[in-house]
Amino acid sequence: MSFNVSADAYDRFMGLWSRLLAPQLADLAGIGPGQRAVDVGCGPGPLTAELVSRLGADAVAAVDPSESFIAAARERHPGVDVRQASAESLPYRDDRFDAALAQLVVHFMTDPVAGLREMARVTRDGGMVAACVWDYAEGRGPLGPFWEASAALDPGAVDESKLPGAREGQLTELLGSAGLVEVEEVGLSVDRDFASFDDWWEPFTRGVGPAGAYVGKLDPDRQARLRERCRSALTDGPFSLKAVAWAARGLA
Repeated sequence: MSFNVSADAYDRFMGLWSRLLAPQLADLAGIGPGQRAVDVGCGPGPLTAELVSRLGADAVAAVDPSESFIAAARERHPGVDVRQASAESLPYRDDRFDAALAQLVVHFMTDPVAGLREMARVTRDGGMVAACVWDYAEGRGPLGPFWEASAALDPGAVDESKLPGAREGQLTELLGSAGLVEVEEVGLSVDRDFASFDDWWEPFTRGVGPAGAYVGKLDPDRQARLRERCRSALTDGPFSLKAVAWAARGLA
């Protein structure tokens, strides 16, 4: 999945959710002073910011294949080693880091096992590899109301429930296949407040990810019907939504 969109579009769509989730993933990975860590699939840098707050910029590296996201991450996090690269081909030597993290990105990797194996390669023996993906299979991710409304209007709508890691136990299987040991999986949950329905809906029109791509392909009438279907499910606001992610960690 390509994210050829602006950093601001991502911030509005998923970035705020990512910022809320980042401390929990960092806790799961045991991130603390004296370590070096890499953020794989960093986007504009919500998890990178959390790592910098714990380790300092000079102890953090970040990679992403999106040129616009890399430019934003470099601007927002001076001193961080930010590079444009895919998870499946990390530009670092073996055993460079104490921890490698991938927040909300495994399901978008071209080859998740290869990407996780690369994360293990650049992590020292006994270091931590951790990743998380929204629980799309049970509709408990932040896009649950959107995909439920889409399916009601269009049975052919393809949501994100079948992507790798989106179901309980899948991250455990993927990390194990990548050679990680002592793998553990847990659920992480976050709550986010919305001032109004439009506050929730507008980011879907910015073309970010599969949901944004789906909205962009709808003609104005179908888009309006989807919008109203979502409004009827969520009300005009204000309201709060809870989202759950599966997260797993393993030792390199």
